[in-house]
Amino acid sequence: MPALAVFAYASLVDPASAAATLGRPVELAAMGRLAGWRRRWSLARDNHASEKSFARADDGSLPRFCLGLNLEAGADEGEAPNGALIELTEAELERLDLREIRYRRLDVSDAVADRPAKIDRVFAYAARRERFAHTPPEDAIIIATYPRAVEAAFDALGPGQLDLYHRTTQPPPVPVVDAVLVDDHIPPGNPRDW
Repeated sequence: MPALAVFAYASLVDPASAAATLGRPVELAAMGRLAGWRRRWSLARDNHASEKSFARADDGSLPRFCLGLNLEAGADEGEAPNGALIELTEAELERLDLREIRYRRLDVSDAVADRPAKIDRVFAYAARRERFAHTPPEDAIIIATYPRAVEAAFDALGPGQLDLYHRTTQPPPVPVVDAVLVDDHIPPGNPRDW
C-alpha cells in the first residue's frame, strides 16, 4: 500500500488543527517546499451562503466574502511556498476532503522538494474554480483568527519557518478583522474559528 501525505501550507500545519479533522494525534512527517506554486489569499468563501457565517466584531455587519489562503500552480517567480507533510491514509484524505470543501485535492508529488523516500504520493488542496478569486471580491475580509493560527503554526515549526512563510505568501489584500461566528452548520472536524 503506498504511503500518502498531504502538503499542509496553512492551518493544517498546526498538528492540533489537523488532529481535530483526522481524529487522532498528528505528527508532522517532514517540512517541504512546493516548487512551481505560489501561496496567495485567493480563496473566496461566500459568507452569506456557506456552512458558517461570521459577523465583524466591531459593528456586527456580515461581510459578503471571507478570504483564505490558496495554492496556485504555474508560479515562475519567487520562492516556493513552505509547508509540512502529514502522513495519512486514504480514508483520512476523504476526511480532509470534507474539511477542504472549497478546495480540490491535487497530486503534487513531483513538486515537493526533498520529499522523504518513504512517502509515495503527496496531495495538496487548491481552490475550486468557482471559489478562486484572482482579485478579491468587494466586501471581502480575512478573519483575524485565521492568519494568527497559521503564523503560530509556522513559528512552531522552528527557526526561520515563519520568516519563510512571510516571504512566500502574498500580504493580505483586504482588511484583517476580528469576527464572531453567527451561523453554524459546520461539519464535525472543520474549523469554527475562521
